[in-house]
Amino acid sequence: MTYAEVFTALADPTRLHIFEALRGQPRTVGELAKDQPVSRPAVSQHLKVLESARLVSVEPQGNRRLYSIQRDGLDVLRQYLDSFWSDALTAYGAEIARRVDNK
Repeated sequence: MTYAEVFTALADPTRLHIFEALRGQPRTVGELAKDQPVSRPAVSQHLKVLESARLVSVEPQGNRRLYSIQRDGLDVLRQYLDSFWSDALTAYGAEIARRVDNK
């Protein structure tokens, strides 16, 4: 999984809303569809994309499927964003060193 795949999965506003709706607790497609401006089959398709990006997991429970956030799926995104933080800190340290040397 690459950070680009995670960004792509979350770039769609409906998928992002579905992902955020799972933040509090696992939910079924029917429960998720109630709060979406798209049909239940469309919610299922969006969930497949999120599952493919390893952002959600699904657990069959009888005749329904329970979706929840797969938190370790965010690791690749976290690592990508952390690399920017590391770059910023390195640049900050270099600037401090440059200013100290110029005194």
